[in-house]
Amino acid sequence: MRDKRDVKPEFEEQVVFINRVTKVVKGGRNFRFSALVVVGDGKGRVGVGTGKALEVPAAIRKAVADAKKNIVRVPLLGTTVPHTITGRSGSGRVVIMPAPKGTGVIAGGPVRSILQLAGYADVRAKSLGSNNPKNMVDATLDGLMNLSTLSSVAKLRGKSPREILGRED
Repeated sequence: MRDKRDVKPEFEEQVVFINRVTKVVKGGRNFRFSALVVVGDGKGRVGVGTGKALEVPAAIRKAVADAKKNIVRVPLLGTTVPHTITGRSGSGRVVIMPAPKGTGVIAGGPVRSILQLAGYADVRAKSLGSNNPKNMVDATLDGLMNLSTLSSVAKLRGKSPREILGRED
């Protein structure tokens, strides 16, 4: 029988951003911490969550719980994305592009964490507009959710993938 500590957790988690929030009240200032966390299994499932608490560890715990509630499935084409796509959130835009095998993940901080935890190993990304971590993470997730694969397009059109590619042998 295996020990509980030997079991690998289902999701990896990565803290993207921690912010100290201040509320000015009559008696002085109240400090709290907000955390932005990404969780993923490296096999096409990824989620984003935020949490706020009096201490950093509690904020991270809340953010992880929120992220696990907001898990979505994204399409993988080997180790890259099926096609180029632009994701938008607020004034932030992220362009996600496929890359040849061996390229690695070429992306800035918050975008990189989502792409790696989703399971992409070869992908390029460029962030445009706002560089607010929350907007960048949401824009990346928006782009990944709008990706479509050849099989999903064929299913929507009621055809086979071979017909879509024009190979009717």
